[in-house]
Amino acid sequence: MADVAEIPAPAPASAGPGPAGEEGRIVGLSPQDLRVKRGRAIVDTVSVNKALDKAWSETETIEAFRARMLVALKAFLADGRAEIKRRFMESSNGAACVREGAYLMDRLIQSVATTTIDRVYRTSNPTDGEQMAILAIGGYGRGELAPSSDIDLLFLHPYKQTASGEQVIEFVLYMLWDLGLKVGHATRSVDECLRQAKGDMTIRTSLLEARYLWGVPSLADDLRQRFQNELVLGTETEFMEAKLAEAEDRHERLGDSRYVIEPNVKDGKGGLRDIHRLFWIGKYLYQVDAVRDLVPKGVLTMDEARRFAKAQKWLWTVRCHLHYLAGRPEERLTVDLQPEIAARCGYTDRAGQVAVERFMKHFYLVAKDVGDLTRILCAAVEAGRGRKPRFRLLPRFFGGPRIIGDLKIEGERVTVADDNAFERDPVNMIRLFRVAQSENVGLHPHALRLITQCLKTVGADLRKDPEANRLFLEIVAAPEGPERILRRMNESQLLGRFIPDFGRVVAQMQYDMYHVYTTDEHTLIMLGILHRIEKGELAEAAPIATEVVHKVQSRRALYVAAFLHDICKGRGGDHSILGEKAARRLCPRFGMTDEETETVAWLVRWHLLMSYAAFKRDVSDPKTVQDFCEIVRSPERLKLLLVLTVADIRAVGPTVWNGWKASLLRELYRSADEVLSGDAKGAGKRARVAAARSALAERLSDWPEADLEAHLARPYDSYWIVFDADHHVRHAEMVRRAEADKAPLTVDARVDTVRDATEITVYAADHPGLFSRIAGALPASGADIVDARITTLKNGMVLDVFWVQGEGRSAFDRPDKLARLSARIQRALAGKMDIDAEIEKRRPRFPKRASRMTVPPRVLIDDTASQTHTVIEVNGTDQPGLLYRITRALSRINVQIYSARISTYGESVVDVFYVKDLFGLKIVDPARHEQIRSALLDAVALPEDGTSD
Repeated sequence: MADVAEIPAPAPASAGPGPAGEEGRIVGLSPQDLRVKRGRAIVDTVSVNKALDKAWSETETIEAFRARMLVALKAFLADGRAEIKRRFMESSNGAACVREGAYLMDRLIQSVATTTIDRVYRTSNPTDGEQMAILAIGGYGRGELAPSSDIDLLFLHPYKQTASGEQVIEFVLYMLWDLGLKVGHATRSVDECLRQAKGDMTIRTSLLEARYLWGVPSLADDLRQRFQNELVLGTETEFMEAKLAEAEDRHERLGDSRYVIEPNVKDGKGGLRDIHRLFWIGKYLYQVDAVRDLVPKGVLTMDEARRFAKAQKWLWTVRCHLHYLAGRPEERLTVDLQPEIAARCGYTDRAGQVAVERFMKHFYLVAKDVGDLTRILCAAVEAGRGRKPRFRLLPRFFGGPRIIGDLKIEGERVTVADDNAFERDPVNMIRLFRVAQSENVGLHPHALRLITQCLKTVGADLRKDPEANRLFLEIVAAPEGPERILRRMNESQLLGRFIPDFGRVVAQMQYDMYHVYTTDEHTLIMLGILHRIEKGELAEAAPIATEVVHKVQSRRALYVAAFLHDICKGRGGDHSILGEKAARRLCPRFGMTDEETETVAWLVRWHLLMSYAAFKRDVSDPKTVQDFCEIVRSPERLKLLLVLTVADIRAVGPTVWNGWKASLLRELYRSADEVLSGDAKGAGKRARVAAARSALAERLSDWPEADLEAHLARPYDSYWIVFDADHHVRHAEMVRRAEADKAPLTVDARVDTVRDATEITVYAADHPGLFSRIAGALPASGADIVDARITTLKNGMVLDVFWVQGEGRSAFDRPDKLARLSARIQRALAGKMDIDAEIEKRRPRFPKRASRMTVPPRVLIDDTASQTHTVIEVNGTDQPGLLYRITRALSRINVQIYSARISTYGESVVDVFYVKDLFGLKIVDPARHEQIRSALLDAVALPEDGTSD
């Protein structure tokens, strides 16, 4: 048999220079060969061939030889992988790692194929039909192979497959599979490849990046030439449209944002797949084998090609770390892996930012670079090929151009009248976006490319320019809505240059499991939600905000406050206080009046006030409303704050807003509005209580009058305000059944589809420790408590309502699960369950993804927040059974809980309790405070391993 090392270098399957420096070579390595530094240290083909020759000479059967061959190849594969990993851990160079992975696989596959055809199924005089070539396709075809990635192979033959060919392919594949490799394969003739590629864009793309690996080179040459002549020519626009549409669909499936907290490195927006897409478009349209080859063709500048290379290398580095850490082809950059990868990439803590936040900011900026390059390539392709924009992202022209100063509108896009427009007058950069907004047209990629090249002109002069600031203020407060245009300004980097304070929060991660988006993305989404509230699109979810937004007199201040509310996050202090100072500096620059500046500054300073009062204090307590009103002071500010708060909460993430939050905000708004409007005696509140009671009486009109009156007399006024009419009906029917059956305990479970949670209601006689035992029974049953509400009735009974979720943060929705959950609660309250032991059994089942995120425990005790109760606030890391341990600790030291606010913010919990002592009095003794604080800190402490699982 011919030694593998003596196999001549394969004839080129396509033109292109060999690999250059690591940052000069992106994708589409030269198909002639993969070259890496010190390749023999990864795999020495001479040694491989000698080992296989020795195995052949020392065995008598094919089966025995195959076994020896497998052992030898496994050893070479393990050694090669270990060497690649060692190099990567030293260099953190993902580009080299994926190239070396492909190099190792090339050599092993070549050895397997050559040995198969020369030893196992040797044919002395093969016919034309028995010729074969193996091509690497997919990412492997580009010369990229991440540590845990699949290998895609095309077995190419000239005509119909022969029996001997099938034997060879089967032997090669089974050897690779037995080596533990994940191999995807196809066996086709050249004609079959072309026929299938005509109707399947995925197959066409895989053939576009096919790389000759082994066998008869002329087969690969024939496929390449016919692919170019029969498929590529005349279909360039079709291919580009398909790739852009494919990317849109993929982005939509993954959330259509590159600024999510757990981005997908491969398929997410701005990820490796988008880099591949740009290469596919360039290769298909310009017949190049590397992105740098687009430079001499005038499609990209050398600087843009370098940005491309740098982005790809960095994303490959992150992906390789992901694969090595997870031990599998993990593509999602989950929060539990982010700190470790940040450390491996050399990121350290700095003032105001921890290492993982700096790492993730870099990730988002790289993803943003990929988006910029996409627009640049599309603009260059359109201009260079002299075509009208027929792509989904590039609308058609309609009519002739319309000139607006130095700008012009062509069809559905605005661009510059000449390429010197921005250098001649930098204000034109701001004007471009304002025209796009007011005319409801898109932005031409060429104009965006020019902005990128002119960013150096954005300095103090432009920031101080009155016209530029006037245009920017119009953009923020425009009736057309600011989200779309500000997002494009942000993507072009102009927004961060024009407003440097905003530039500091671009791509800034908030390292928790509560905030889904980066700070800048959250702000832009919030502005979009604010506009939707104003248009009435959220009337059902936020009816009060939809109503009052049209009554505010400071609309422009509202939008500017939304833009500035988080602008000072990540600076090491209270971002609300720092943001107020920034607002007082920026608003006059924008051209706002003193009155508007004061309003914006106040809203930025207190933008968290309403959510704090509603979610962490008892809104039915007059003291909560009184303290809130002392800060708000005016009905106008109240309206503005409500709308701002609703938009802010809804912009945190798609699942954060719910009906419960809406009801608490609505009640706080109404109560505060009554006080600020002069209803000091609470007539409005009494009217709402009376209205709720009347509504329930109407819906229970078939009840006997005595039963109805008895039930209406049971709850205190706060009950009628906090729960809605549907809850009032369900609770009434539940209580009536319990009273009729004389049941000491009644448990009801229902699915709350709005919150994607299960609502558990317990009706029982009130006694110390009741709430604690329920709070223990739920996690002991595998339920994670996300909210809770205690309601004490006048008849000595309680209605405790819990909202819980199971594994995967979803509701218990199966009837059998709901029944078991109710049964376990009853067992726990009857003392027939060891709650601590059951919780311990459940601990391993809880997700580990946030185990690296810990929240320092904190206990705050406040005697001034309520006139009748002591308020205890407990902060800590979410963990199974936490609420149970907290409430049990309070019960053991004779502290009685009268109401509670249970809030979960990702990995953080903020539980607030309104309590009294055994005698029904506020707890004011400092020594008693210290006893409570010590007991609660012990309760919220994490296990010794520091994890919540």
